[in-house]
Amino acid sequence: MSAPTISLESLTNTTSSGQLLTTAKSGGCASSSCGLSSRPTDMDSATWEKIKDHPCFSEEAHHYFARMHVAVAPACNIQCNYCNRKYDCANESRPGVVSEKLTPDQALRKVIAVANEVPQLSVLGIAGPGDACYDWEKTRATFERVAREIPDIKLCISTNGLALPEHVDELAELNISHVTITINMVDPAVGEKIYPWIFYRHRRYAGIDAAKILHERQMLGLKMLSERGILTKINSVMIPGVNDQHLIEVNKWVKERGAFLHNVMPLISDPAHGTRFGLTGQRGPYALELKALQDRLEGGAKLMRHCRQCRADAVGLLGTDRGQEFTLDQIPLELGYHGGKRHAYREVVAHIRDDHLAAKNQAIATLASMSVRGSLQVAVATKGGGRINEHFGHAKEFQVYEASQTGIKFVGHRKIEPYCRGGWGEEGTLGGIIAALDGIDIVLCAKIGDCPKQQLMEAGIRATEAFGYDYIETAISALYTAEYGIDLSQATA
Repeated sequence: MSAPTISLESLTNTTSSGQLLTTAKSGGCASSSCGLSSRPTDMDSATWEKIKDHPCFSEEAHHYFARMHVAVAPACNIQCNYCNRKYDCANESRPGVVSEKLTPDQALRKVIAVANEVPQLSVLGIAGPGDACYDWEKTRATFERVAREIPDIKLCISTNGLALPEHVDELAELNISHVTITINMVDPAVGEKIYPWIFYRHRRYAGIDAAKILHERQMLGLKMLSERGILTKINSVMIPGVNDQHLIEVNKWVKERGAFLHNVMPLISDPAHGTRFGLTGQRGPYALELKALQDRLEGGAKLMRHCRQCRADAVGLLGTDRGQEFTLDQIPLELGYHGGKRHAYREVVAHIRDDHLAAKNQAIATLASMSVRGSLQVAVATKGGGRINEHFGHAKEFQVYEASQTGIKFVGHRKIEPYCRGGWGEEGTLGGIIAALDGIDIVLCAKIGDCPKQQLMEAGIRATEAFGYDYIETAISALYTAEYGIDLSQATA
């Protein structure tokens, strides 16, 4: 199937729902059946309906759909050694950080403003900056208001699990279909190294007692959610020397209790953030250490590898944050929701996803037909849509893929400081980029200058713009066949 000429960037820049609908029809997607073939063959249709436009629960969906977090739940009932909740902070990109706290009414205003301007929006989440279940009244009030105005938006929360069991029935009543629980241990002896204290039933507990209570409540909450058919994602922070090996056991426990996904994230421990781990010198894992652990977990609970460890007020596609465009001072006091752009966007994307899937399947079939055995690690600069459509100098991250005879697998991402910095600091920035690309064979981007390309080559990393705007998997398949001296026409014959 030939790739459509519609670009994701042109869709999101379209100013009216009428223009989007015209694009949808011109793209050949007038039927509601478009997009149905994207469902994985090993997934039932009910589960697919829940995740097909949720960027956190579906690696494929994160190319096309956006999430939004509203910071309405500042109170928290535990202290983590890796967490320092900050307010009025626009410069840090990590969980627990927000620029402004919101009331439920302010959150509704902000959600409507974003939904009117960001057609990719499909999910509203509450991820703090404290705990959504502990600060429950604000969480519930926000979801009730938004559901009345935008009934088709998916609702989800992120929680540490301590207060989760007492709210599971209400979560089901509110039609909250996705819940993320942060579970870093199943052995309280490990847990007491991570959590100094918890606050439970009007008492503060510390040490091993705190970790035991937290573990029991997390397991109970996960079991209750699974029994009610609510999809659960488990977040685990990988802390070298503390729980890195123990996360293998965590993976087994959560799979047995019905978790849909397990997301192993790297510890963020910059001393400037003021966390206990940061101030005591606890390092985070290197990119290759994280990948090695994730590879060991294959075959257990299904892994999420595309997490970006978002702020508690993040807006947009994963890997981008448009939150500063929608601060309260920029939003009218009175505004109504207009859903035309969101609905038209979905029609167009349904067609694009089918085309992308066909291209991906062809690429995988090509690799499977080859007799050679080898692998390539490929870093891709992309703005979304499953295409190589970002300039090297503008990239803030690279998505990393591993190609082998068994297929083309997304394995993670590498965050970087953009190379283009207005004429200053490029040389120092490039050194950081090269370090971040440790283990990468080839970089794919829409454009790259001769200078960074040459310096990457000197560091043993090839970079090319030859596949600019192609589908990622199509380009990687062509690279793989060329790498091993195989004629592409013969490989697919």
